[in-house]
Amino acid sequence: MQVHRLLSGSNRPASAGRPAPVLARLIRAASQRAGGAKTERMGDRSGQGAGGGRRRSGSAARTAQMIIVVAVLVAIGVGHHKASAGRDPGPGEPAQPLAHGPASVFTTEASAAVAELNAQYSGAYLRTHLWQGANAIRATIDYMQATGSRAYLGDLTATYRAHHFTDGFLGPYYDDESWWALTWIRAYQLTRNPAYLQQAKSVFAAITRGWTPSCGGGLLWRENRPYKDAITNEVFLQDAVLLHELSPGDQYYREWALREWAWFSASGMLTPSHLVVDGVTQQCQAALGSPLWTYNQGALIGALVSLAGMTGNDSYLVTAGQVAHAVMNNPELSPAGILHDPCQRCGRDAPAFKGIFMDNLKLLYDRVGGADYQAYMHQNALAAWADDRRGRTLGISWAGPYIRTSMSAQAAGLDLLVTQIPPAGPASG
Repeated sequence: MQVHRLLSGSNRPASAGRPAPVLARLIRAASQRAGGAKTERMGDRSGQGAGGGRRRSGSAARTAQMIIVVAVLVAIGVGHHKASAGRDPGPGEPAQPLAHGPASVFTTEASAAVAELNAQYSGAYLRTHLWQGANAIRATIDYMQATGSRAYLGDLTATYRAHHFTDGFLGPYYDDESWWALTWIRAYQLTRNPAYLQQAKSVFAAITRGWTPSCGGGLLWRENRPYKDAITNEVFLQDAVLLHELSPGDQYYREWALREWAWFSASGMLTPSHLVVDGVTQQCQAALGSPLWTYNQGALIGALVSLAGMTGNDSYLVTAGQVAHAVMNNPELSPAGILHDPCQRCGRDAPAFKGIFMDNLKLLYDRVGGADYQAYMHQNALAAWADDRRGRTLGISWAGPYIRTSMSAQAAGLDLLVTQIPPAGPASG
Protein backbone atom coordinates (compact mmCIF):
# COMPACT_ATOMS: atom_id res chain seq x y z
CA MET A 1 0.00 0.00 0.00
CA GLN A 2 1.41 3.39 -0.96
CA VAL A 3 0.57 4.99 2.39
CA HIS A 4 2.48 2.25 4.17
CA ARG A 5 5.49 2.73 1.91
CA LEU A 6 5.49 6.47 2.57
CA LEU A 7 5.37 6.13 6.33
CA SER A 8 7.83 3.26 6.45
CA GLY A 9 10.29 5.02 4.17
CA SER A 10 10.77 1.86 2.12
CA ASN A 11 11.02 3.82 -1.12
CA ARG A 12 14.33 5.25 0.02
CA PRO A 13 17.46 3.31 -0.86
CA ALA A 14 19.67 2.15 1.96
CA SER A 15 22.27 4.69 3.00
CA ALA A 16 24.93 4.22 5.61
CA GLY A 17 23.66 5.27 9.00
CA ARG A 18 20.83 7.49 7.70
CA PRO A 19 17.28 6.89 8.99
CA ALA A 20 14.86 6.61 6.12
CA PRO A 21 11.27 6.93 7.39
CA VAL A 22 9.41 10.16 6.73
CA LEU A 23 7.57 9.64 10.00
CA ALA A 24 10.85 9.65 11.88
CA ARG A 25 11.67 13.06 10.44
CA LEU A 26 8.32 14.42 11.57
CA ILE A 27 8.73 13.04 15.07
CA ARG A 28 12.24 14.45 15.29
CA ALA A 29 11.03 17.91 14.24
CA ALA A 30 8.27 17.77 16.81
CA SER A 31 10.65 16.61 19.51
CA GLN A 32 12.92 19.55 18.78
CA ARG A 33 9.96 21.86 19.21
CA ALA A 34 9.07 20.17 22.52
CA GLY A 35 12.62 20.49 23.77
CA GLY A 36 12.58 24.19 23.13
CA ALA A 37 15.35 24.18 20.57
CA LYS A 38 15.84 27.57 19.02
CA THR A 39 16.04 28.30 15.32
CA GLU A 40 18.55 31.10 14.96
CA ARG A 41 18.07 33.81 12.42
CA MET A 42 20.56 33.51 9.61
CA GLY A 43 23.22 36.16 9.27
CA ASP A 44 23.74 35.75 5.53
CA ARG A 45 22.50 38.83 3.69
CA SER A 46 19.01 39.24 4.97
CA GLY A 47 18.82 37.39 8.25
CA GLN A 48 16.73 34.41 7.44
CA GLY A 49 14.93 31.86 9.51
CA ALA A 50 12.26 32.31 12.07
CA GLY A 51 13.46 32.98 15.59
CA GLY A 52 12.43 30.34 18.04
CA GLY A 53 11.78 30.40 21.75
CA ARG A 54 11.49 27.94 24.57
CA ARG A 55 8.11 26.58 25.57
CA ARG A 56 6.93 25.15 28.83
CA SER A 57 7.37 21.38 28.77
CA GLY A 58 3.68 20.50 29.09
CA SER A 59 2.61 22.84 26.32
CA ALA A 60 5.51 21.69 24.20
CA ALA A 61 4.53 18.06 24.53
CA ARG A 62 0.98 18.78 23.48
CA THR A 63 2.23 20.86 20.56
CA ALA A 64 4.59 18.07 19.53
CA GLN A 65 1.80 15.53 19.57
CA MET A 66 -0.40 17.76 17.43
CA ILE A 67 2.44 18.37 14.96
CA ILE A 68 2.94 14.63 14.54
CA VAL A 69 -0.76 14.00 13.94
CA VAL A 70 -1.14 16.85 11.46
CA ALA A 71 2.08 16.02 9.64
CA VAL A 72 1.13 12.37 9.21
CA LEU A 73 -2.28 13.38 7.91
CA VAL A 74 -0.61 15.67 5.41
CA ALA A 75 1.75 12.87 4.38
CA ILE A 76 -1.12 10.55 3.53
CA GLY A 77 -3.03 13.23 1.68
CA VAL A 78 -5.64 14.12 4.33
CA GLY A 79 -6.46 17.73 4.97
CA HIS A 80 -5.72 19.09 1.50
CA HIS A 81 -8.18 21.95 1.15
CA LYS A 82 -9.14 24.31 -1.60
CA ALA A 83 -8.41 27.98 -1.32
CA SER A 84 -11.36 29.69 0.23
CA ALA A 85 -13.63 31.43 -2.22
CA GLY A 86 -13.31 35.16 -2.51
CA ARG A 87 -9.65 35.48 -1.51
CA ASP A 88 -6.32 35.23 -3.28
CA PRO A 89 -4.14 32.26 -2.44
CA GLY A 90 -1.21 33.04 -0.21
CA PRO A 91 2.45 32.26 -0.95
CA GLY A 92 2.90 28.62 -1.76
CA GLU A 93 -0.83 27.90 -1.95
CA PRO A 94 -2.15 26.58 -5.26
CA ALA A 95 -4.25 29.08 -7.15
CA GLN A 96 -6.45 26.20 -8.33
CA PRO A 97 -7.27 23.03 -6.40
CA LEU A 98 -5.09 20.14 -7.49
CA ALA A 99 -5.15 16.43 -6.80
CA HIS A 100 -1.83 15.35 -5.32
CA GLY A 101 -0.43 11.92 -4.74
CA PRO A 102 0.27 10.44 -1.32
CA ALA A 103 3.77 11.95 -1.16
CA SER A 104 2.35 15.45 -0.77
CA VAL A 105 4.52 16.04 2.30
CA PHE A 106 7.12 17.20 -0.23
CA THR A 107 4.63 19.72 -1.62
CA THR A 108 4.29 21.14 1.88
CA GLU A 109 8.05 21.31 2.28
CA ALA A 110 8.56 22.92 -1.13
CA SER A 111 5.86 25.47 -0.33
CA ALA A 112 7.76 26.45 2.80
CA ALA A 113 11.04 26.67 0.89
CA VAL A 114 9.66 28.82 -1.94
CA ALA A 115 7.90 31.11 0.53
CA GLU A 116 11.21 31.68 2.32
CA LEU A 117 13.10 32.19 -0.93
CA ASN A 118 10.77 34.88 -2.16
CA ALA A 119 10.24 36.51 1.22
CA GLN A 120 13.97 36.99 1.66
CA TYR A 121 15.26 37.53 -1.86
CA SER A 122 12.60 38.65 -4.33
CA GLY A 123 13.76 42.23 -3.91
CA ALA A 124 17.20 41.18 -5.15
CA TYR A 125 15.68 40.19 -8.49
CA LEU A 126 14.89 43.85 -9.10
CA ARG A 127 18.36 45.11 -8.18
CA THR A 128 20.59 42.73 -10.12
CA HIS A 129 20.69 41.06 -13.50
CA LEU A 130 23.17 38.39 -12.41
CA TRP A 131 22.42 34.74 -13.01
CA GLN A 132 21.70 33.85 -9.38
CA GLY A 133 18.48 35.86 -9.60
CA ALA A 134 17.54 34.24 -12.89
CA ASN A 135 18.06 30.81 -11.39
CA ALA A 136 16.02 31.58 -8.28
CA ILE A 137 13.12 32.84 -10.40
CA ARG A 138 13.38 29.77 -12.62
CA ALA A 139 13.18 27.52 -9.55
CA THR A 140 10.10 29.44 -8.41
CA ILE A 141 8.52 29.03 -11.85
CA ASP A 142 9.17 25.29 -11.72
CA TYR A 143 7.47 25.14 -8.33
CA MET A 144 4.41 26.92 -9.72
CA GLN A 145 4.38 24.65 -12.74
CA ALA A 146 4.52 21.56 -10.54
CA THR A 147 1.88 22.61 -8.01
CA GLY A 148 -0.52 24.81 -9.95
CA SER A 149 0.23 27.72 -7.64
CA ARG A 150 0.31 31.17 -9.17
CA ALA A 151 1.28 32.92 -5.95
CA TYR A 152 4.55 34.34 -7.29
CA LEU A 153 3.52 35.66 -10.68
CA GLY A 154 3.94 39.16 -9.31
CA ASP A 155 7.66 38.55 -8.91
CA LEU A 156 7.89 37.67 -12.60
CA THR A 157 6.07 40.81 -13.62
CA ALA A 158 8.11 43.05 -11.33
CA THR A 159 11.44 41.55 -12.47
CA TYR A 160 10.50 41.88 -16.13
CA ARG A 161 9.51 45.52 -15.71
CA ALA A 162 12.63 46.32 -13.67
CA HIS A 163 15.06 45.23 -16.39
CA HIS A 164 13.27 44.91 -19.73
CA PHE A 165 13.22 48.56 -20.75
CA THR A 166 16.90 49.09 -19.96
CA ASP A 167 18.22 45.85 -21.48
CA GLY A 168 19.00 44.85 -17.91
CA PHE A 169 19.07 41.16 -18.72
CA LEU A 170 22.17 41.70 -20.84
CA GLY A 171 25.69 42.01 -19.57
CA PRO A 172 29.28 41.01 -20.19
CA TYR A 173 28.73 37.37 -19.17
CA TYR A 174 27.24 35.15 -21.81
CA ASP A 175 26.45 32.42 -19.30
CA ASP A 176 24.35 34.87 -17.26
CA GLU A 177 22.46 35.80 -20.40
CA SER A 178 21.87 32.14 -21.22
CA TRP A 179 20.30 31.64 -17.79
CA TRP A 180 18.02 34.65 -18.27
CA ALA A 181 16.90 33.34 -21.65
CA LEU A 182 16.03 30.00 -20.04
CA THR A 183 14.15 31.75 -17.23
CA TRP A 184 11.95 33.71 -19.62
CA ILE A 185 11.33 30.58 -21.69
CA ARG A 186 10.09 28.84 -18.55
CA ALA A 187 8.05 31.93 -17.67
CA TYR A 188 6.38 31.81 -21.05
CA GLN A 189 5.68 28.09 -20.70
CA LEU A 190 3.97 28.83 -17.40
CA THR A 191 1.99 31.95 -18.32
CA ARG A 192 1.84 32.04 -22.14
CA ASN A 193 2.61 35.75 -21.89
CA PRO A 194 4.14 36.58 -25.31
CA ALA A 195 6.26 39.35 -23.79
CA TYR A 196 8.26 36.74 -21.92
CA LEU A 197 8.90 34.70 -25.06
CA GLN A 198 10.00 37.80 -26.89
CA GLN A 199 12.33 38.67 -24.03
CA ALA A 200 13.92 35.23 -24.26
CA LYS A 201 14.42 35.61 -27.99
CA SER A 202 15.96 39.06 -27.54
CA VAL A 203 18.45 37.76 -24.99
CA PHE A 204 19.25 34.75 -27.20
CA ALA A 205 20.08 37.04 -30.11
CA ALA A 206 22.51 38.95 -27.90
CA ILE A 207 24.20 35.73 -26.78
CA THR A 208 25.01 34.71 -30.36
CA ARG A 209 27.48 37.60 -30.51
CA GLY A 210 29.68 35.54 -28.22
CA TRP A 211 30.18 32.81 -30.82
CA THR A 212 33.72 33.08 -32.22
CA PRO A 213 35.79 31.00 -34.66
CA SER A 214 38.54 30.23 -32.13
CA CYS A 215 38.74 26.52 -31.28
CA GLY A 216 36.38 25.88 -34.18
CA GLY A 217 33.44 27.74 -32.68
CA GLY A 218 31.57 27.82 -29.40
CA LEU A 219 30.50 30.64 -27.12
CA LEU A 220 32.83 32.66 -24.97
CA TRP A 221 32.17 32.72 -21.24
CA ARG A 222 32.55 36.51 -21.18
CA GLU A 223 32.98 39.33 -23.62
CA ASN A 224 36.59 39.86 -24.68
CA ARG A 225 37.81 36.83 -22.73
CA PRO A 226 39.21 33.82 -24.63
CA TYR A 227 37.83 31.18 -22.25
CA LYS A 228 35.06 28.93 -23.56
CA ASP A 229 33.29 26.98 -20.87
CA ALA A 230 30.78 24.16 -20.66
CA ILE A 231 27.90 25.86 -18.87
CA THR A 232 27.49 28.76 -21.28
CA ASN A 233 27.31 26.43 -24.26
CA GLU A 234 25.11 23.82 -22.54
CA VAL A 235 22.43 26.30 -21.47
CA PHE A 236 22.59 28.01 -24.86
CA LEU A 237 21.93 24.61 -26.47
CA GLN A 238 18.88 24.07 -24.31
CA ASP A 239 17.67 27.62 -25.02
CA ALA A 240 17.96 27.03 -28.76
CA VAL A 241 15.98 23.79 -28.69
CA LEU A 242 13.23 25.22 -26.49
CA LEU A 243 12.89 28.34 -28.63
CA HIS A 244 12.66 26.13 -31.69
CA GLU A 245 9.80 24.21 -30.09
CA LEU A 246 8.01 27.46 -29.25
CA SER A 247 8.43 28.99 -32.73
CA PRO A 248 6.26 27.27 -35.37
CA GLY A 249 8.05 26.81 -38.69
CA ASP A 250 11.39 27.73 -37.16
CA GLN A 251 14.74 26.76 -38.63
CA TYR A 252 16.90 29.48 -37.07
CA TYR A 253 16.93 28.11 -33.53
CA ARG A 254 17.12 24.52 -34.74
CA GLU A 255 20.24 25.31 -36.75
CA TRP A 256 21.82 26.98 -33.74
CA ALA A 257 21.06 23.93 -31.59
CA LEU A 258 22.63 21.52 -34.06
CA ARG A 259 25.62 23.81 -34.59
CA GLU A 260 26.19 24.08 -30.85
CA TRP A 261 25.99 20.34 -30.26
CA ALA A 262 28.34 19.60 -33.15
CA TRP A 263 30.93 21.89 -31.58
CA PHE A 264 30.39 20.82 -27.98
CA SER A 265 30.46 17.09 -28.70
CA ALA A 266 33.81 17.51 -30.51
CA SER A 267 35.35 19.77 -27.84
CA GLY A 268 36.39 16.99 -25.47
CA MET A 269 34.57 18.57 -22.51
CA LEU A 270 32.39 15.47 -22.27
CA THR A 271 35.07 13.00 -21.25
CA PRO A 272 35.22 9.21 -21.78
CA SER A 273 34.17 8.84 -18.13
CA HIS A 274 30.87 10.55 -19.09
CA LEU A 275 31.60 13.56 -16.87
CA VAL A 276 31.87 17.15 -18.08
CA VAL A 277 34.90 19.29 -17.31
CA ASP A 278 34.59 23.04 -16.92
CA GLY A 279 35.87 24.26 -20.30
CA VAL A 280 38.59 24.26 -22.91
CA THR A 281 42.04 25.80 -22.66
CA GLN A 282 43.42 28.50 -24.94
CA GLN A 283 45.13 25.64 -26.77
CA CYS A 284 41.63 24.28 -27.52
CA GLN A 285 42.09 21.23 -25.33
CA ALA A 286 39.57 20.07 -22.74
CA ALA A 287 40.59 21.35 -19.30
CA LEU A 288 40.82 17.86 -17.85
CA GLY A 289 42.10 19.05 -14.48
CA SER A 290 39.21 21.45 -13.91
CA PRO A 291 36.53 20.77 -11.26
CA LEU A 292 33.62 18.48 -12.11
CA TRP A 293 30.90 20.94 -11.13
CA THR A 294 27.51 19.31 -10.78
CA TYR A 295 25.69 21.99 -12.76
CA ASN A 296 27.86 21.24 -15.80
CA GLN A 297 26.64 17.65 -15.62
CA GLY A 298 23.01 18.64 -15.08
CA ALA A 299 22.82 21.31 -17.75
CA LEU A 300 24.12 18.86 -20.35
CA ILE A 301 21.55 16.26 -19.27
CA GLY A 302 18.73 18.78 -19.76
CA ALA A 303 20.08 19.94 -23.10
CA LEU A 304 20.33 16.36 -24.36
CA VAL A 305 16.79 15.56 -23.26
CA SER A 306 15.59 18.59 -25.22
CA LEU A 307 17.74 17.67 -28.21
CA ALA A 308 16.28 14.15 -28.26
CA GLY A 309 12.81 15.63 -28.39
CA MET A 310 13.71 17.97 -31.23
CA THR A 311 15.43 15.37 -33.40
CA GLY A 312 13.67 12.15 -32.43
CA ASN A 313 17.12 10.62 -31.88
CA ASP A 314 17.12 8.63 -28.65
CA SER A 315 20.90 8.32 -28.65
CA TYR A 316 20.92 11.70 -26.91
CA LEU A 317 18.94 10.13 -24.07
CA VAL A 318 21.51 7.35 -23.83
CA THR A 319 24.26 9.93 -23.43
CA ALA A 320 22.21 11.86 -20.86
CA GLY A 321 21.74 8.66 -18.89
CA GLN A 322 25.45 7.93 -18.98
CA VAL A 323 26.19 11.37 -17.51
CA ALA A 324 23.53 10.92 -14.83
CA HIS A 325 24.84 7.54 -13.75
CA ALA A 326 28.42 8.80 -13.78
CA VAL A 327 27.44 11.44 -11.22
CA MET A 328 25.31 9.11 -9.12
CA ASN A 329 28.06 6.48 -8.98
CA ASN A 330 30.99 8.83 -8.41
CA PRO A 331 32.18 8.63 -4.78
CA GLU A 332 33.31 12.27 -4.81
CA LEU A 333 30.18 13.72 -6.40
CA SER A 334 27.74 11.44 -4.55
CA PRO A 335 29.34 10.32 -1.28
CA ALA A 336 26.88 8.01 0.51
CA GLY A 337 24.40 8.78 -2.26
CA ILE A 338 24.09 12.52 -1.50
CA LEU A 339 25.05 15.00 -4.22
CA HIS A 340 28.14 17.06 -3.43
CA ASP A 341 30.16 19.67 -5.33
CA PRO A 342 33.95 19.86 -5.33
CA CYS A 343 33.72 23.15 -3.43
CA GLN A 344 30.36 23.97 -1.87
CA ARG A 345 31.42 27.22 -0.19
CA CYS A 346 33.00 28.79 -3.26
CA GLY A 347 31.38 32.19 -3.57
CA ARG A 348 27.71 32.76 -4.34
CA ASP A 349 27.66 30.54 -7.44
CA ALA A 350 28.47 27.03 -6.20
CA PRO A 351 25.52 26.62 -3.78
CA ALA A 352 23.17 26.73 -6.79
CA PHE A 353 24.87 23.97 -8.74
CA LYS A 354 23.30 20.91 -7.11
CA GLY A 355 19.78 22.22 -7.63
CA ILE A 356 20.44 22.69 -11.33
CA PHE A 357 21.62 19.10 -11.56
CA MET A 358 18.47 17.84 -9.86
CA ASP A 359 16.19 20.01 -11.99
CA ASN A 360 17.66 18.47 -15.12
CA LEU A 361 17.79 14.94 -13.75
CA LYS A 362 14.05 15.29 -13.21
CA LEU A 363 13.67 16.20 -16.90
CA LEU A 364 15.44 12.97 -17.81
CA TYR A 365 13.35 10.96 -15.37
CA ASP A 366 10.13 12.45 -16.73
CA ARG A 367 11.21 11.43 -20.22
CA VAL A 368 12.58 7.91 -19.68
CA GLY A 369 11.56 6.86 -16.17
CA GLY A 370 14.01 4.90 -14.08
CA ALA A 371 13.63 3.80 -10.47
CA ASP A 372 17.29 4.59 -9.79
CA TYR A 373 16.84 8.25 -10.73
CA GLN A 374 13.78 8.59 -8.55
CA ALA A 375 15.45 6.82 -5.64
CA TYR A 376 18.45 9.13 -5.88
CA MET A 377 16.35 12.30 -5.96
CA HIS A 378 14.17 11.01 -3.13
CA GLN A 379 17.14 10.13 -0.93
CA ASN A 380 18.63 13.58 -1.42
CA ALA A 381 15.33 15.34 -0.69
CA LEU A 382 14.93 13.43 2.57
CA ALA A 383 18.52 14.18 3.58
CA ALA A 384 18.38 17.90 2.82
CA TRP A 385 15.15 18.46 4.73
CA ALA A 386 16.31 16.39 7.72
CA ASP A 387 19.96 17.38 7.96
CA ASP A 388 20.54 20.69 6.14
CA ARG A 389 17.69 22.91 7.29
CA ARG A 390 16.89 25.57 9.87
CA GLY A 391 13.21 26.36 9.90
CA ARG A 392 12.31 27.10 6.30
CA THR A 393 15.89 27.78 5.18
CA LEU A 394 17.97 25.18 3.37
CA GLY A 395 21.73 25.08 3.47
CA ILE A 396 24.68 24.44 1.21
CA SER A 397 25.46 20.82 2.16
CA TRP A 398 22.53 18.43 1.81
CA ALA A 399 24.29 15.72 3.80
CA GLY A 400 24.51 18.16 6.70
CA PRO A 401 25.25 19.64 9.03
CA TYR A 402 23.51 22.91 8.31
CA ILE A 403 26.07 25.70 7.96
CA ARG A 404 24.41 28.67 6.29
CA THR A 405 22.06 29.60 3.50
CA SER A 406 21.94 32.05 0.61
CA MET A 407 19.70 32.80 -2.34
CA SER A 408 21.52 30.18 -4.40
CA ALA A 409 21.36 27.54 -1.66
CA GLN A 410 17.67 28.15 -1.03
CA ALA A 411 16.88 27.94 -4.75
CA ALA A 412 18.85 24.69 -5.00
CA GLY A 413 16.94 23.20 -2.10
CA LEU A 414 13.69 24.23 -3.73
CA ASP A 415 14.76 22.57 -6.99
CA LEU A 416 15.45 19.38 -5.06
CA LEU A 417 12.11 19.32 -3.25
CA VAL A 418 10.19 20.05 -6.45
CA THR A 419 11.54 16.84 -7.97
CA GLN A 420 9.43 14.97 -5.41
CA ILE A 421 6.14 16.79 -5.97
CA PRO A 422 3.76 14.26 -7.54
CA PRO A 423 2.16 15.15 -10.86
CA ALA A 424 -0.87 17.36 -10.42
CA GLY A 425 -4.17 15.92 -11.55
CA PRO A 426 -7.42 17.70 -12.38
CA ALA A 427 -9.48 19.02 -9.54
CA SER A 428 -12.43 16.87 -8.58
CA GLY A 429 -14.74 19.57 -7.47
